[in-house]
Amino acid sequence: MNARFVVEGYMAGEHKSPYRGFAIEFSQHREYAQGDDIRHLDQKVLARTERNYIKQYEQETNFVANILVDASESMSYKSGEVSKLDYAKQIAACFAYLIIQQRDAVALGIFDEQVQEYIPRSDNRRTLFNIMTRLANIGAKQKTDTAGVLHSMAKQLKRKGIIILISDFFDDEDAVLKGVQHLRHGGHEVIAIQVLDPYEKEFPFTGLVEFEGMEEMENQKTRPSEIRKTYLKEFGAFQKKLRKGFEKNQCHFKEFTTDRPLQEALTSYLAFRQR
Repeated sequence: MNARFVVEGYMAGEHKSPYRGFAIEFSQHREYAQGDDIRHLDQKVLARTERNYIKQYEQETNFVANILVDASESMSYKSGEVSKLDYAKQIAACFAYLIIQQRDAVALGIFDEQVQEYIPRSDNRRTLFNIMTRLANIGAKQKTDTAGVLHSMAKQLKRKGIIILISDFFDDEDAVLKGVQHLRHGGHEVIAIQVLDPYEKEFPFTGLVEFEGMEEMENQKTRPSEIRKTYLKEFGAFQKKLRKGFEKNQCHFKEFTTDRPLQEALTSYLAFRQR
């Protein structure tokens, strides 16, 4: 499993965890919620009240990680062997594996115009198999509505946590940032992982090229040399606006390109988070 190799390679270097799990000193109870590990159910309370309560412990982490993976059609693009979606799947798998290893809870959402699949939060290792299976089976299709998905998640998630958003963010930047604001207003931490193909950043095309339209856009035939300067300027402005918007909302924004070894990219981010 590549995720296991990447995460264990990171953890082997005597790094402190960027997350924190259950401590051993009992503190209090809270009512059971779907996705909680049943190992923490208090059987004595159940017998007395006929209601399910979870034992909480001192220093129990408050975070539940919801990993959201963009599976819209633009994520299928690749100039090399690995598509943006394939790379995003690997990032999601690594985060899920790390979080489960730290005995924290993780959920997975796969979206395009809406959340198409959702695996509820759990800190049970069996959940990891379900996550890996779903990630392996998803394909890129449909348009994207990142903002709509973020607003929907902000309304549905009752417990504060971490949202790990993995996407190319080829969408309306202003709308996306408003969705992020909604999540932040609800007390969630947001980590934005932008996955790009190097050709999208460099635009190295030559000659006469027909670009295939995605997400209901038409094909375009043009000479890249005639539009490269404008393209790079617009793409740079797009990146700058996203980065500043996420930073304004006190969110981590990290760019990954599919030609960079995943272990190197992820280790760099986790080391940054630890600091």
